Amino acid sequence: MCQTLMKSILLLLLFPVLAMAQNDLQNTSIYKPVNKELYDTIAKLDSLFFAAFNAKDLESAMSFFSEDLEFYHDKGGLDDYKVTREKLTLLFNNNRNTGLHRQMVPGSLEVYPINNYGAVQTNLHRFCHKENGKDDCGTFKNIMIWQLKDGKWKVTRVVSYDH
Repeated sequence: MCQTLMKSILLLLLFPVLAMAQNDLQNTSIYKPVNKELYDTIAKLDSLFFAAFNAKDLESAMSFFSEDLEFYHDKGGLDDYKVTREKLTLLFNNNRNTGLHRQMVPGSLEVYPINNYGAVQTNLHRFCHKENGKDDCGTFKNIMIWQLKDGKWKVTRVVSYDH
């Protein structure tokens, strides 16, 4: 009798927790683009930018940035366009033979419109290179603010974090 009572009390105590967990699972939604055309545009631009990055093509990579760029990095701080160019130059020169490359984590890209400005992109991406003969990879979080001005898309702000 005592054991049955204990089970009943335990079940009564657990019921609200289980109900809340079920509700949380139902409220978790899979990302669906608000604007598919905008999503496709930013996805394509991201792909082109990082194709230039992976090719270590400085001029092409820099062409995606606005000259008033602000690049926030959780470890490196705030950089402007000029410093970003200098850092990419150094990064590319130091990694000519390391296989440095970036890949978007599949399914992580989200794009939201910014009214009268452009779009915000969030994603996870993975950077890899060879170090001491072994792959050295890390997955990091990224936010890019894209401005549509005079028919051209440019990145005006980058926040790179969780390194």
